[in-house]
Amino acid sequence: MALPIEDYALIGDRRTAALVGRDGSIDWLCLPQFDSPACLAGLLGTDDHGHWQLVPDGIWTSTRRYLGASSVLETTFTTATGEVTLADLMPRGDGRADVVRKLSGVRGTVRMRHEWRVRLDYGLMKPWVRRLTVDGERVITAIGGPDQLVLRGPRLPVARDGSHNDEFDVHEGDELVFSMTWFPSYVQPEGLGPAADQVLPTVADDEAWLAGSPRDVPHADVVARSLLTLRLMTDEVTGGIVAAPTTSLPEDFGGERNWDYRFCWLRDAALTLGSLVDAGYTEEADLWRQWLLRTIAGDPAQMQIMYAVDGSRRLPETTLDHLPGYADSRPVRIGNGAVDQVQHDVLGEVMEALAKMREAEGSGGHPDHSWPLQRALVEELATHWRDPDNGLWEIRGEPQQFTHSRVMIWVAVDRAVRAMEEFDLPGPLTQWRELREDIRADVLEHGFDAERGCFTQHYATTEVDASLLQLALVGFLEPDDPRLLGTVRVVEEELLRNGLVLRYRTKSGVDGLSGDEHPFLACSFWLVSAYAVIGRVDDAVALFDRLVGLVNDVGLLSEEYDPVGQRMVGNFPQAFSHLALVQAALRLRDAGVRG
Repeated sequence: MALPIEDYALIGDRRTAALVGRDGSIDWLCLPQFDSPACLAGLLGTDDHGHWQLVPDGIWTSTRRYLGASSVLETTFTTATGEVTLADLMPRGDGRADVVRKLSGVRGTVRMRHEWRVRLDYGLMKPWVRRLTVDGERVITAIGGPDQLVLRGPRLPVARDGSHNDEFDVHEGDELVFSMTWFPSYVQPEGLGPAADQVLPTVADDEAWLAGSPRDVPHADVVARSLLTLRLMTDEVTGGIVAAPTTSLPEDFGGERNWDYRFCWLRDAALTLGSLVDAGYTEEADLWRQWLLRTIAGDPAQMQIMYAVDGSRRLPETTLDHLPGYADSRPVRIGNGAVDQVQHDVLGEVMEALAKMREAEGSGGHPDHSWPLQRALVEELATHWRDPDNGLWEIRGEPQQFTHSRVMIWVAVDRAVRAMEEFDLPGPLTQWRELREDIRADVLEHGFDAERGCFTQHYATTEVDASLLQLALVGFLEPDDPRLLGTVRVVEEELLRNGLVLRYRTKSGVDGLSGDEHPFLACSFWLVSAYAVIGRVDDAVALFDRLVGLVNDVGLLSEEYDPVGQRMVGNFPQAFSHLALVQAALRLRDAGVRG
């Protein structure tokens, strides 16, 4: 049975990722890529839908940590008879997709249970299991459709149903290494090599990367963990950045708000990129820029809001009715129907991220190929910026003229104007200056409620939306503008729930869905940033301290948080939450708050 969301930790190889529970069970794993079908899907069902567990027999307690500033997870199990540690990692740089699990006896003797139950195609397919000799080593293979999984280890009996079940003793000083490696089903597995040697290199690689993490920010260690988490969700080959490595972890337990986030939203990726650049990292940013150029290709009118990790365009949404869902939350979805939506804000986030890259590089960046694409995208947007859209939150109700979308259109044009002014890039400067002012006037006329003294969610409502906090962060208004201060005030009055921020009030019916949802963590971090910008620094520090206190024991955040049940909600870990945390810390630093 799946654990509470906060009881999981992330390991990954920057091509895919796994969730490991504090009970030593890997309950979610897609191989060989983030958006591949899961071979361990117990997270969305039961153990029968696939899991891999190493855990003491009988009564035990556990603590866990990441080894140093790395992605190697270490779980310590303590029993009445002894103590063992379990190190979990996904090695990088070996050209394979594999998971390594290393058991070490610390003291005494601990009786361990080992269960390896592979179910391919999201828990639907029992594989064909057999014993083979690979490179002189006896292994177990599980094959089905295009997938082949190879299990190695010191003890490998296998049951008739395709699962591996075993019990054995671990004594002080023992080291037992198990590994699972993916191969195409039509390939003879070979070249596995030693598995245990990857722990220290993985730690060293992560710590070398994090050596550049900012230390002069509040809660610097939590910020560093967020940066490393964002890196783990960046495909090191294609440059695609996933919004989360999971699907269908619910926003409303038992409800229908269950979505597949294993794809590359231009918005989420651009915001992730911006956070990395602001924190001093540009290598991943350039990788994503190349992904963007390849993915959007030649016709700006065909730009989608999201793509597969490899840049593929077709992401049809289907349901997996054989899975009962996390906490009985149905349907379980793969693919995402929002792929066909119009969301005008997306180009604003993309242009802002590329502008940050250009400034960080201290030159015109790569105008020979990057700027022509940006110019074409803005030219396309200029022809239909007045059209309604589905907005930042991907509403499945009627499209609206969302205020946040219009502001981000303004950002897209503003960043293009600044690129021409500051870097002498070619383009219709006078025309776009006029367009920028037209958009600004439109927002101020139609998106502001003078009676309440605040901006509104869209032009046909008096409701507010947490996305309006972005107006304080993108330069649309001066920080002391009364219209901005009034918007922050109304957001506090109407969207705070137990001190955390909702995206919007679902009872308005704007999203076309049933049920409710919990406070959205990124929005709460936006309020921190807005406080810092408008000068309410004490409020910013207090809220940031509270939000940082919501990370789980290994520093990870989900999409939402239930302050009543005191538990995490939604897909996990969520890039949006972690990038907003990083941005809030940097805003606090800019406001004079140091770690």
